[in-house]
Amino acid sequence: MRRQGKGTFVATHSDPRSFYRFLRIAPDEGELPAAHDSVPLECWRAKAGADVARTLGLEPGAPIIILRRLLKFAGEPVVFDEIYLPGELFQDLSLDVLRESEKSLYSLFESRYGVRMIRADERLRAVSADRVSADLLQVVEGSPLLLVERVTFTYGNKPVEWRRGFYSTQHYHYHNELG
Repeated sequence: MRRQGKGTFVATHSDPRSFYRFLRIAPDEGELPAAHDSVPLECWRAKAGADVARTLGLEPGAPIIILRRLLKFAGEPVVFDEIYLPGELFQDLSLDVLRESEKSLYSLFESRYGVRMIRADERLRAVSADRVSADLLQVVEGSPLLLVERVTFTYGNKPVEWRRGFYSTQHYHYHNELG
């Protein structure tokens, strides 16, 4: 974030405008509804398999946290996220902590755990909705979804989140303004 006469600073996630910093979704018509709900579905501890360990720079078998949530706009389920986090950085993260928080995930990570997300690398691909994602996103199984895989980094280029977001494109699309 640049401020005239003051320099460049890393934006804090406590600023409400930062909610859309890494979320590149837009409605097919009109403006993105101001009302959104982040609905935590599951949160559990596990051991990192090969893919998670490689992506997050962990040893295989290291403790991780897996959380699943649904993002709704004006009551419509639009994004189903499956998120992998290093367990050592988010010691007490639980479904209760997620449900009690009124902050965005990144704001919670920053304020409670001191982990600031400063950069993300995304890859997009088209996939078919499996039974679980179809049920959660209220689409027909086999419907096209946009899979947005994101690795988010904190200071020192350290990966601290691997997110697999399944986007319903019935009424929304991925939008990224370049240049």
